[in-house]
Amino acid sequence: MNELESYIHHHFGISADECQKVSGLFKPEVVEKGSYFLKTGKPCNKLSFIESGILRVSVNLPDREVTQWIGTAGYFMTDLRGFMFRETSRFDIRALTETHLFTIDYEAYLTMGRRVPKWHEFEKLFMGKCFVMMENRILDLISMTAEERYQKFFSENRELFNQVPLQYLASMLGMTPETFSRIRRKTVS
Repeated sequence: MNELESYIHHHFGISADECQKVSGLFKPEVVEKGSYFLKTGKPCNKLSFIESGILRVSVNLPDREVTQWIGTAGYFMTDLRGFMFRETSRFDIRALTETHLFTIDYEAYLTMGRRVPKWHEFEKLFMGKCFVMMENRILDLISMTAEERYQKFFSENRELFNQVPLQYLASMLGMTPETFSRIRRKTVS
């Protein structure tokens, strides 16, 4: 069982046979460090599971660039709105390290329901997990102080502090690099 099959089986309780049917539609892909997985304004035609590596989702605003998400092994990556509703991407998604993916294109994604009878249940759970993850991020941003957000993120993602430029982490946490550095110095002391 590869990482994708293991993830699907563990998180959604799909049988090993159905996991193989689902994973068989995904193809291996490698995104080299610094290369784009997806660019703003381009059609989003793929959904990928990160086997290894790090992808950064960002948006360019008139006055700054904002990191929306850092994707690591065990996460799915796409511009969900673009993929599901056939719209162009709002985000740049770029590899911070060489990244190995299992990727499915939109046409293959549409065949899932025919191949796997429980697909619609799985899809509902997947969308629900995405929604809850975003709700939790929003709740953290509106209810926690910058220091609390830093502490929570650090406790859950300690390894990223040595792998990702700190200004990206600061941006993702909704703080300036200066605030992030001040909190980090205070925490390390």
